[in-house]
Amino acid sequence: MTDGLGLTKTQSWQALKTHHEQMGQASLRQLFAEDPTRGESFCAEGASIFLDYSKNRITAKTLSLLVALARERGLEARRDAMFRGEKINITENRAVLHTALRAPRSASILVDGRDVVPDVHAVLDRMEGFAERVRDGRWRGCTGKSIENVINIGIGGSYLGPEMAYLALCPFSRQTMNFRFVSNVDGADFTEAVRGLDPARTLFVISSKTFTTLETMTNAMTARQWLVESLGREDAVSSHFVAVSTNAAKVGEFGIDTANMFGFWDWVGGRYSMDSAIGLSTMLAIGPENFKEMLAGFHAMDEHFRAAPIEKNLPALMGLLTVWYNNFFGAQTIGVMPYASGLKRFPAYLQQLQMESNGKHVDLDGRFVDYQTGPIIWGEPGTDAQHSFYQLIHQGAKLIPCDLIGFCRPLSPLSHHHDLLMANMFAQAEAMAFGKTAEELAAEGSPAFQTPFRVCNGNQPTNVILAEALTPKTLGSLVALYEHNVFTQGVVWNIDSFDQWGVELGKVLANRIIPELVSDTAPQLDHDSSTNALIQRYRGLKGANR
Repeated sequence: MTDGLGLTKTQSWQALKTHHEQMGQASLRQLFAEDPTRGESFCAEGASIFLDYSKNRITAKTLSLLVALARERGLEARRDAMFRGEKINITENRAVLHTALRAPRSASILVDGRDVVPDVHAVLDRMEGFAERVRDGRWRGCTGKSIENVINIGIGGSYLGPEMAYLALCPFSRQTMNFRFVSNVDGADFTEAVRGLDPARTLFVISSKTFTTLETMTNAMTARQWLVESLGREDAVSSHFVAVSTNAAKVGEFGIDTANMFGFWDWVGGRYSMDSAIGLSTMLAIGPENFKEMLAGFHAMDEHFRAAPIEKNLPALMGLLTVWYNNFFGAQTIGVMPYASGLKRFPAYLQQLQMESNGKHVDLDGRFVDYQTGPIIWGEPGTDAQHSFYQLIHQGAKLIPCDLIGFCRPLSPLSHHHDLLMANMFAQAEAMAFGKTAEELAAEGSPAFQTPFRVCNGNQPTNVILAEALTPKTLGSLVALYEHNVFTQGVVWNIDSFDQWGVELGKVLANRIIPELVSDTAPQLDHDSSTNALIQRYRGLKGANR
């Protein structure tokens, strides 16, 4: 464990600080002019993912200093400890082994002396058998009808991962089946999810490790009521619900046959769980073979991260570039712009992965850090985003590093659309880097009075990520790329990227307030004056005091 408060005093950090001061206002125009081969030099490839990071405000010296920082902070040793199953989640005394979820059967990974790989594959085998029965019609509802609709109910990682993966892999999904996802405790979310569906052909996948998560179980109970009332049979639950959980008692109480319960382990964090049993709805959609391909993509990136030197290691490079902008330039956000309609929920998925992991203010020794940690992640698909917020990137006064993600081969038959899409991605990366000068505008004949309004300063850094096509295997590699990117950042900042204690506070307070909202009599409130007033106004307007 390194000294978190000492990070800014380390030799490598101080060298980077001096280097940043020396670089001053160096522009990407200048850097490319000085090195015409820069585009071939600052790139790396692994697990069928190509990364062009040449449009970053770095030099070869920057890169060497960032690599030195990673080594001084023990990135390689901590990475190896994670893969070995050591309990690097120190606040919960847990191993961090999402990598075991995609390990081949031949692998061996020990946790407390037990090889967990056979356990992983036992669950995958059960998932495969169940998915095949649903997909080929052998699994039937209580009226004898086959399943056409699957509704995944979860929250956080048990919702964002499955929904993101389904949307990304729609071309590989069973087209005769409908897949919907419920997370929000707002009743409108559930109401819209079941609208127009035949209960007799609907299967619910309830994902909650403890089977006590308030939002998930509220939606699950509503789903249960909807099904039983629609079909008029209490015993319908056992053939229309399955669980992803570890709490067999609660699952049984709900009415789900525990033979249809799929488990996972405490060494899998929710935001790292889409390739565990949490991905059951994904497997139902794309089929077991495609799910295996996705796992193979995850594993390929795991092996790249484990074996490639930092200088050519995609996740490490991206993590170090995040540190460079976050801590030396003061950038507070990263934009993620996938030029693929299927990845419309990928930025939201990464929001949880990044911000829940690295939104920490103390180091591994429990001491407050004196530097900025996790950046804010945001984004939308291109080309939509170009016509909404790209204006701020091009002409605003903020430094906004961006990841642009694209694919060389479309899955849609409309290939001419894809050429236009990718032309936009390459053009936007170029525009962010180099902008448009007053001299260029004048040469183009732009009216002089418009010049100040049309100049784009450029110098906005981008990573351009390219893969052949958005296939299950590619999606696995892409998600693992960002998982290990986040890990790299956390190692440098010496924080625990695998707990999320901040999330618990709101849950505790909500449980305290719920009775105060639903009580038939006016409760005695002892919150702050703002919260008290809001509760009173809510009760008054909903008619609770009438």
